[in-house]
Amino acid sequence: MKHRLLLVLSLMLASLLIAACGAETPTSTPAPATGGSGSTDSSSGAAASGKIALLLPETKTTRYETADRPIFEAKFKELCPDCEIIYSNANQDSSAQLSQAEAALANGAKVLVLDPVDSAAASVIADKAKAQNVPVIAYDRLILNSDGVNYYISFDNEAVGKLQAQSLVDQLNSSGASNPQIVMINGSPTDNNAKLFKQGAHSVLDPLAKDGKLTIAKEYDTPDWSPDQAQNEMQQALTALANKVDGVYAANDGTAGGAIAAMKAAAISPLPPVTGQDAELAAIQRILAGEQFMTVYKAIRPEAEAAAELAYGLLTGNDKGGAMSEGKTVNNGKMDVVSVLLTPIAVTKANVKDTVVKDGFWSVDQICTADYEQACKDAGLK
Repeated sequence: MKHRLLLVLSLMLASLLIAACGAETPTSTPAPATGGSGSTDSSSGAAASGKIALLLPETKTTRYETADRPIFEAKFKELCPDCEIIYSNANQDSSAQLSQAEAALANGAKVLVLDPVDSAAASVIADKAKAQNVPVIAYDRLILNSDGVNYYISFDNEAVGKLQAQSLVDQLNSSGASNPQIVMINGSPTDNNAKLFKQGAHSVLDPLAKDGKLTIAKEYDTPDWSPDQAQNEMQQALTALANKVDGVYAANDGTAGGAIAAMKAAAISPLPPVTGQDAELAAIQRILAGEQFMTVYKAIRPEAEAAAELAYGLLTGNDKGGAMSEGKTVNNGKMDVVSVLLTPIAVTKANVKDTVVKDGFWSVDQICTADYEQACKDAGLK
């Protein structure tokens, strides 16, 4: 009996030991680190998640759908595979952009990356986001008169205007033109960038005009950056000036294309030098063909990728935007906005290969279609 009792107790003790070995000892696990958005910080070892919104202004300028959006989305998804990007394009309608922003906020967006249709009207969006503790990145264009803007990422836009104007002046001087007569076709009056381009251009052109070395014969602001409107403006200028135009300051490649179309319709030959901006494919082809003198290449990849990194940092609480800005700020009328400002590059026929092709912005195959094959050979692209 005694032996049986010992056997039973031994079996019971063995069972308890086995159960203890098979069970994990409960421990207190700290909650994962989170940013202000409530998303998981990637430094904790867990994948981040959450929603952000990318709100772009229009499609008339081809860069937004062909470059900014895909580059931004690819970089952000690389940083945060489990995050969701709420994308909208306002098609040049500031009221629609406000509705898109409100929808994104209602849908749980924790960061807004906003390229405003109207720099002043977009203050309402930034204020609404701030009221919901949602940070805002002003992308490419500054948002004015709001203290709800966390970052501004763009190029030195006044420098862009200076670069365009100086390139035009240098080309006119090299051609030996005496007191050349130019037409200025500026961008949209609702776009703060257009104001800065214009300001930069005038800082170069006005002193020359004052000294009688250049005449600004006609000047226009182009609603919505519309190439069609630019073509109409150029037609008006040609009529008023009896087709006597020595150069055209066009604020971007779309307006340059409109101005060139008007001059070709008026049988202007040879075409005078025309500036541009954005290094659109059609503009690069026009430059190689001798129809457009230059464009400003704003390397969109570093701009879009930096915006994605800023958005990710704000989403996860790993905000390193201050370091990226190198201490730069831009005043928006209500606050000094921490700013990441990139450097623009002038592109002419002489450096197409070393700029947009070298960077992979456009490939030789994309540029050198059948209509431009000889021009590409002349420029050393083929």
